[in-house]
Amino acid sequence: MSVNLNTRPVGEVTVIDVSGRLTLGEGSGAMGKEVHNLIEGGRTRLLLNLAGVSYIDSSGIGELVAGLRSAAKAGGVLKLMGLTKGAKELLRVTKLSSIFEVYEDEASAIQSFA
Repeated sequence: MSVNLNTRPVGEVTVIDVSGRLTLGEGSGAMGKEVHNLIEGGRTRLLLNLAGVSYIDSSGIGELVAGLRSAAKAGGVLKLMGLTKGAKELLRVTKLSSIFEVYEDEASAIQSFA
């Protein structure tokens, strides 16, 4: 199963609903390209909804970090929401949970951009 991306604006924030697998060769490249295109288009307040992601490997984690760095370089921010138990554990083990802002629901995540 590959990755599916659905991008939608919520005020000044762009939400990217991600579902499927973020793995080498399946989905991480597509997500990274989408994030890059949004930033290039001036959309620098990004929220990745990962509730539909069934699996993330190191390549997927790399794309999350690259997106975070790209957004920061453009003066923006990238936040995460809806992480599965496995994804939360992966961020904790890799010590990346301290660099990402993670939210449980969309309403609180969107409010955090204010």
